[in-house]
Amino acid sequence: MDKLNRYRGAVKKCLLDWYAYVSRATPKLSDADCLIDEERDNYMLTFTGWHGGKRERMDYIFVRIRDGKVWIEEDQSDDPVAEELLRLGVPMEDIVLGWLPPETRHLSGYGVRGPFAAPVMEHAGSPSAA
Repeated sequence: MDKLNRYRGAVKKCLLDWYAYVSRATPKLSDADCLIDEERDNYMLTFTGWHGGKRERMDYIFVRIRDGKVWIEEDQSDDPVAEELLRLGVPMEDIVLGWLPPETRHLSGYGVRGPFAAPVMEHAGSPSAA
């Protein structure tokens, strides 16, 4: 099985496990939906319902697969999706925490080769900036 199919399988298992868990929750305050779009590699767990007379919708978990990496764009879960993906065999360097600002994302250790692989930054006074 190639890398993309392994990653798809890991992401689907993670989301379907969360969907099963939240679907059993009581009291049921909103509807949970698990959206899986393998054609575009978008995977989402959402909640939709009414609270205090107001319609509300929340993206609980949103994951995309882009350029050979698993991008976690949203994670409101108690048990981080990134850790579950690690347990399911997705390597740390192929998991990107998309909600973090790009300039500090490398500090998480995710999505980089080796711990804290900082991007090369050019400074105004450096020879390459001239």
